Amino acid sequence: MDKLTWELLTETNGRLEADLLKSYLEAEGIEVELFQEAVGHHIYPVTVNGLGRVQIFIPKGQADEAKEILEEYNKAKNVK
Repeated sequence: MDKLTWELLTETNGRLEADLLKSYLEAEGIEVELFQEAVGHHIYPVTVNGLGRVQIFIPKGQADEAKEILEEYNKAKNVK
């Protein structure tokens, strides 16, 4: 069996935030793959019972850098 080369970075509750974070990470040179249940990603997104949850995966080799970028992103998001 092949070793896994992707690591879960974080999860968001909704595709909009996941897409924003993906763009932010990609702008910094981090590869990103999003995973979401099919039910939560239709014309009328469902966010009940975790169906809107989106998992954000990054390559293991970029994990440390991605975690630092995520921390910066979260700090900027919480500034009011």
